[in-house]
Amino acid sequence: MTDTPAPPAYLDRPGAARLAYRHRAGAGPTIVFLPGYMSDMLGGKAAALDGWAAREGRAMLRLDYAGCGESDGAFVDGTLASWRDDARAVIDAVVPDGPLLLVGSSMGGWLALLLARDLGARVAGLVGIAAAPDFTDWGFDEAQKAAMRRDGRIEEPTPYGDQPYVTTLDFWESGQALRLLEDEIGFDGPVRLLQGQADPDVPWHIALRIAERLRSADVQAILVKDGDHRLSRPQDIALLIATVAGLTES
Repeated sequence: MTDTPAPPAYLDRPGAARLAYRHRAGAGPTIVFLPGYMSDMLGGKAAALDGWAAREGRAMLRLDYAGCGESDGAFVDGTLASWRDDARAVIDAVVPDGPLLLVGSSMGGWLALLLARDLGARVAGLVGIAAAPDFTDWGFDEAQKAAMRRDGRIEEPTPYGDQPYVTTLDFWESGQALRLLEDEIGFDGPVRLLQGQADPDVPWHIALRIAERLRSADVQAILVKDGDHRLSRPQDIALLIATVAGLTES
């Protein structure tokens, strides 16, 4: 029997969707978990990291983008830019001061890199889990792109849930406008990139491209040879927690 999570708090925004979040007070830096595409703050990695934060007395913030999880709104209305802005709105409202440690999974890793660039010195470190910047560029073939331009969206089956994987033209165009891997990524803090080499969705060399593009000299790409995209096995969770712990203690 699993524990039922406590209800989330909500950030009310006039004229915009309410955003759900869970904030745990504690020692800093505040760990901010950014979920992946079609994921939410109750996923296994976020919950495991929050459990560790509770045991260690660490501050942590989890959140759902508009249209995801427990937040209001429609998923298909979201774009990479709007979800970046959702995360920033919750951070600004809930933890407006003090250092942050951004932890982003898949698309959340892309958002973490964008936020780290924008927030600058507030970000004490960043952990990417199968971080997927620019996946609108390298993650779709020409037929898929043509279908999006023709129909405004594509739907595909996914092994990660019951609902089809929907990508809208608006999301794709937003991602294309926010690509990072063609230029220097202007962040100087420590970065740890956890990447499975058996990941069918994010090629492991993407982690090396991120490391190359980051301006920071303190970047480590940690390759898990038999790791998949989720990196949610017990040994993967242990690696994530050890990585976050190392950055919070440094």
